Amino acid sequence: MTTLKINSVNISEQKGTVKKPVKRIALTHAGVGDDAQAGDWHRQVSLLGTESIQKFEKQNNRTISYGEFAENITTTGFPLYDMRPLDLLKNGYVEMQVTQIGKKCHGDNCAIFQEIGNCVMPKEGIFARVIRGGELAEGMKLTYHPKTFNVLVITLSDRASKGEYKDKSGPFVAKQLKDFFHYHNRYCRIENKVIPDHAYTLKETLLKAVNKPYDLIVTTGGTGIGSRDITTPVIRKTISRELKELTDYVKYQHAERIPAALLSTSIAGVINKTMVLSLPGSTKAVKEYLHITEKSLMHAFYMLHGLGH
Repeated sequence: MTTLKINSVNISEQKGTVKKPVKRIALTHAGVGDDAQAGDWHRQVSLLGTESIQKFEKQNNRTISYGEFAENITTTGFPLYDMRPLDLLKNGYVEMQVTQIGKKCHGDNCAIFQEIGNCVMPKEGIFARVIRGGELAEGMKLTYHPKTFNVLVITLSDRASKGEYKDKSGPFVAKQLKDFFHYHNRYCRIENKVIPDHAYTLKETLLKAVNKPYDLIVTTGGTGIGSRDITTPVIRKTISRELKELTDYVKYQHAERIPAALLSTSIAGVINKTMVLSLPGSTKAVKEYLHITEKSLMHAFYMLHGLGH
């Protein structure tokens, strides 16, 4: 577990101005009490590491006081810019969720930039929103908890569920997704299930998974037009929103090389904050479908959590 020390807590009455250190700050559902940055948005709390401040001091030959970069919390112990959106910072009951790394620089509204012509917050500062409120003060600790994406891969196959042959597509999906999360420097936990082509069983599996919850559910198999291909109608009745444009795009991209792909009824959608993807049963089709879908998958996770990255 990575631990950070709080060196200072700071507030200001206006955005873009230097913040002044205070004894303690109160975190509420709206952010830092009495601070101009508070509000119903994703950048309620700003944080900056002394590691970044010290580097800036050396580069610009200028001593920096806590709060000068308009950060609410100044920390030491870990480079904050290595964190990712949806990671968590905790202190007892208090919990903050990282929402953004860096920001667009507005030089005309930044005291440090106006003085020096440079600023560290746009690249190395981070922003968070309050999940559970409480008080923070200088000397307290924050523990860093990287986001772990929970994924369920469901293979639909009567024969594989009976053990008549080994499931190949499910493990292949899991391997592709592990590579995806590794590429994005993310942790993941992937579980595989094999169930028969049975509508009730699939529906129950989906509902239990959403309540657990999982960030992503991927099914493989049952997306054809045969009598036992029940995946798509079951998912369509279960999801709260269908992402038809996504699956249409993937299907037509795939169909340029394999016209039979037009017969696939693959579907994508959302249940609460869970992304749901249905893929064909062949490993070749799975690889191509995921290759195209993955380009927008991380952005989809952010959007489901109210982040516009």
